[in-house]
Amino acid sequence: MTGGRDSTCRVWDMRTKTQIFALSGHTNTVAAVLTQPTDPQVITGSHDTTIRLWDLRKGATMATLTYHKKSVRALTAHPTEHTFASGGADNIKKFKLPQGEFLHNMLQQQRAIINSMDVNEDGVMATGGDNGSLWFWDWKSGNSFQQQDSIVQPGSLDSEAGIYALSYDMSGSRLVTCEADKTIKLWKEDEQATPETHPINFKPPKDIRRF
Repeated sequence: MTGGRDSTCRVWDMRTKTQIFALSGHTNTVAAVLTQPTDPQVITGSHDTTIRLWDLRKGATMATLTYHKKSVRALTAHPTEHTFASGGADNIKKFKLPQGEFLHNMLQQQRAIINSMDVNEDGVMATGGDNGSLWFWDWKSGNSFQQQDSIVQPGSLDSEAGIYALSYDMSGSRLVTCEADKTIKLWKEDEQATPETHPINFKPPKDIRRF
């Protein structure tokens, strides 16, 4: 499946290389496509600020989510829960499937255009911004427990610090990022880190459901 500037998500047959469906309904660039084995099988995020859940059998929209106020550029689904998250310049939001019910916003704002995001089985979500910021979140609470900036390759401009794509490896303990300075970086867990050396001062709000 591919999304493009023609506002359409296209479904292709890999064997015959022919188009099966053209999922149309967005009014601007389709920037993120998420697939899963259960309904909705296709989820798309667009620069028109909406998220669409698709019925692949009918080639029609099941639901349109309008919670974002700015472009939706990244989507990720939890590997074991039936939930997914969307990232935009306004906020990161979490939804429940299959109906797309809004659960809550993440508790902090990265203050960047979120280009990519991924979550592992431990419930640690990583998000990469266009300014090189790399934030780590607790999936359940929505709290960002670690924030850092990527290291730009020597000789690169500061404007080349953006993170365009990221993904966990199969173990879920290493993170791979693709960045604007033409590098691919591999991140691993700090084996020396303990709750004492990296304390998390987090007090959950009384009402986590914030629109």
